[in-house]
Amino acid sequence: MHEATTPDASDALETQTASIDPWQFVRRRSDRAGFAQDESLFALANGHLGVRAGLEEDRGASHGSFLSGVWERTPIEYHERFPGFARTTDTRLPIADGIGIALELNGEAVDLDAGEWLDFERRLDLRHGRYHRRLRWRSPQGATLEIESERLVPLQHRAALAIRYRVRSVDFTGTLTLRSQLKSARDAAEQGDDPRFGTRVEGGLRVTDLGVHEASAWLTQRTTHSDIQLACAQCHRNADEAQLDQGAETVGQTFTHHLAPGEAVTLEKYVAYAWTRPGENVEASELADRAIADVEAVAAEGYDALCQVQSDQMQRFWDAADLAIDGDPATEQALRLNLFHVFQSTCRDGSASVAAKGLTGEGYEGHYFWDAEVFMLPAMLASAPALARSMLEYRHSVLEPARRHAREMNHPRGALFAWRTISGDESSAYFPSGSAQYHINAAVAWALRAYVETTGDEAFLIDCGAEMLFETARVWLDVGHHDPRRGHAFCIAAITGPDEYTALVDNNHYTNRMAQRHLRYAAEVAGWLAENHPDAHAALAARIDLREDEAGQWRRAADAMYLPVDEATGVFPQDDTFLDKPRLPHRDDGGEKHPLLLRMHPLTLYRHQVCKQADVVLALVLAGEHVDRIAKRRNLEYYEAVTVHDSTLSASTFSVLAADVGDVEKAHRYFLDTLRVDLDDSHGNAAHGVHLAAMAGSWQALAWGFGGLRLHADHPILAPRLPNAWNGYRFGLTWHGARLRVAVDAHGAHYTLIEGDRLRIEHHGETLDLRGNHTVSRPLPAAAPAPTVFPRRFEAVVFDLDGVIADTAGVHEAAWRRLAAEIDVPLADDIGERLKGVDRRASLDIVLEQAPRAFDDAEREALAARKNGYYRERIEQFGPQDLLPGAREAIASVRAAGLGIALASASRNAPLLLERLGIADLFDHVVDANRIRHSKPDPEIFLAAAAGLGVAPSACLGIEDAAAGVASIRAAGMCAVGIGSYETLGDADAVLPSIAAFDLGAFATL
Repeated sequence: MHEATTPDASDALETQTASIDPWQFVRRRSDRAGFAQDESLFALANGHLGVRAGLEEDRGASHGSFLSGVWERTPIEYHERFPGFARTTDTRLPIADGIGIALELNGEAVDLDAGEWLDFERRLDLRHGRYHRRLRWRSPQGATLEIESERLVPLQHRAALAIRYRVRSVDFTGTLTLRSQLKSARDAAEQGDDPRFGTRVEGGLRVTDLGVHEASAWLTQRTTHSDIQLACAQCHRNADEAQLDQGAETVGQTFTHHLAPGEAVTLEKYVAYAWTRPGENVEASELADRAIADVEAVAAEGYDALCQVQSDQMQRFWDAADLAIDGDPATEQALRLNLFHVFQSTCRDGSASVAAKGLTGEGYEGHYFWDAEVFMLPAMLASAPALARSMLEYRHSVLEPARRHAREMNHPRGALFAWRTISGDESSAYFPSGSAQYHINAAVAWALRAYVETTGDEAFLIDCGAEMLFETARVWLDVGHHDPRRGHAFCIAAITGPDEYTALVDNNHYTNRMAQRHLRYAAEVAGWLAENHPDAHAALAARIDLREDEAGQWRRAADAMYLPVDEATGVFPQDDTFLDKPRLPHRDDGGEKHPLLLRMHPLTLYRHQVCKQADVVLALVLAGEHVDRIAKRRNLEYYEAVTVHDSTLSASTFSVLAADVGDVEKAHRYFLDTLRVDLDDSHGNAAHGVHLAAMAGSWQALAWGFGGLRLHADHPILAPRLPNAWNGYRFGLTWHGARLRVAVDAHGAHYTLIEGDRLRIEHHGETLDLRGNHTVSRPLPAAAPAPTVFPRRFEAVVFDLDGVIADTAGVHEAAWRRLAAEIDVPLADDIGERLKGVDRRASLDIVLEQAPRAFDDAEREALAARKNGYYRERIEQFGPQDLLPGAREAIASVRAAGLGIALASASRNAPLLLERLGIADLFDHVVDANRIRHSKPDPEIFLAAAAGLGVAPSACLGIEDAAAGVASIRAAGMCAVGIGSYETLGDADAVLPSIAAFDLGAFATL
């Protein structure tokens, strides 16, 4: 345990190189800023146990260890309770913390915050599944230490933790004490006003017993209501004689050493957990004995041996995942980090599913949702199919609670999986965005089908899957009906789709489409089972009282499913009333990361066309194989305009569909959004745990989006595309035991069967027969420009003036700079971009932001008039030669097409400028700032233009060069074309580099 080392000349810790190692996720800090987020990102898990990356030396508020099977049940209180409301909620609890190793120098406790952090680094070794951190620290008394810790949560053990802890003296001489402790769990975090985090827990874990001797220490705990018992034990290797340390809720051993400069002490600490099922009758002493036996077995293997086994298991996973990005190491690293978290958080034995935050934090109370099947399971299915099966085994294990839940919801037959749960019972207190989301049944059915088709595991389908499939299919016939007013179409009423900003609607498109797929698959499996396994079919039919006519009813409902197309827009309505609602007015959020659900009443959201996340778009990704690409593009563009992506599930879906319709660069932008949700903490709550569905979604965006991967009953289908940002990429796919490598670069797609004898695949519609250890290459299709698809022929085009028809933006900026110089106001270099599309008074506000004094209203009016004088001096000199290249031709093409033409300009000088440019007679109607009360991004100016033309806004195309202008067009309900860059105008339906690129023929209509 005690060792001497040779200090180097500088005593400097190794520094991070400038290059990025795609296998090593590293962060360096000089203080605790961002610690809670990092504790999530660097957390370790094995599907049962999760350990956040807290420091051993202290017990921060964001520390935490969790077991998938340890949770508390708390009553839900309502002012008014109605039948079927959830009565309790499950909350996964922080358990006894085993990482603690407190330090003392010469008998004085070390407080890391009291000293100076000279250097601090965390490193997550993705290849080998280990976490390492080191700190160079100087005490208030001037003693300098180097503290290093490495840990792993072994995949081969059910719930164990191994730590190798080392303290080296740089210039300290004296006594070093290490207190290795088990500490009772802190209380679960309280929710406050954020429903994404924590809850009120009544009860929780309490210590029931503890003990310590020289070889080991242990404590036991018990929940109050769920009646789950837990034991935690620790022991050490390379340890000298220990002193025993026992308190009311803390137990451990203490080791003391004398250190001199250059000397180091190393301690290996091992921790193991054992727990019971709810209500299991086990004595606490017996449970403690189990934990002690487990930890002693782990310690007997030794740290290095554990590391080797961990490396071997991780290597098998990475071989199957086969993940790489050529030319973008940062993206490659982020993808591997994301997939690593999904892999390590997935339960191995079917006793649990995957929580929204995995085992990395307390967000969402540790609940399982539908995203486990729709996002996480597919990622595991491709590289670790046994884990995908484990997730489905969990769903089968809670089928009985799902039956009870269906009865609570007044369904006499069938099963309805809980919207959010751990135990299988419904834990959602707000039924409009909880129990009303019946589509969770379809998600499980979709995942079951994907699993069976990818693995060929018919045994699981017979033993477990068919029962889940049939029981959950039954519920659709109870919530839906054949509506005679709609030609006996099958309609589903009063449900909520994935978009939780639109609740309790009729005929949610996603729900109807996924229910259709569910019902058809159930009917197919019923027929297959009866024909091929009649005994199993008969036994199942008897067990669940399956009637002979049920499969036929499922098929008829699926064939008659109501999936209308809106004639005016050409899109699938999200529900019966969604398209009738106004769009949510533009609101300045002040740069806040908080979602709308924390800032608006639900009814405000329900009354508007605003989507929290992908809904129709997700339906087209999961079940849109028979929808043509033009229809997909139209829906993508329509719903893109009304989706705020307040859910981290959203961006990956938009990425996949954008790639599907050929917009690879848009797909790449959405891909980056989902890739870095937690790395950039873009939703402001990574401290509560990582977003596993978004992490899995980044893999989906790669494989399903850029790789074009789709699953078919007989073979995988691929349609690869290559983003401009990459030289190439690679991913793996396991199919019926065979292992396929898909590699894409500028030369084409290259398919190699790494394991297996033969495999049939499709490449952009071409069937390929692969043989073992051979590579077949095919070129990528030419990237033809995909037209922006609009629902119908336009009746009018509304142009902006400045920056679209004439380059007056520079004239405005020059006039404002002249004024600013005269009144001694400094202006930033990028002020011109901020002034685009902004009227005179609002522009003056921007210019005066850095003014040394305040200006009263009269002075401001005079300043605006002075600037306008400077501007008019310049435009008086304008002539036709000042039209931007292609502007006259663009306007003439609109006129030749017989469309109405209007101008919507924030400039009060627009009529004068049109006269000078010689194009005033080309416009049917002109709206300038003199005619409106609200400036862009308010839609008033574009609505006024449409009204002046006598044309509905939805039949107009708006053209703008400023982000505020594009937002104004969108808010008016028009389609938008941006003139400029994607970075600035990404919300437009199409972005052109200049007006010269405008071509009406490039815009397709349905």
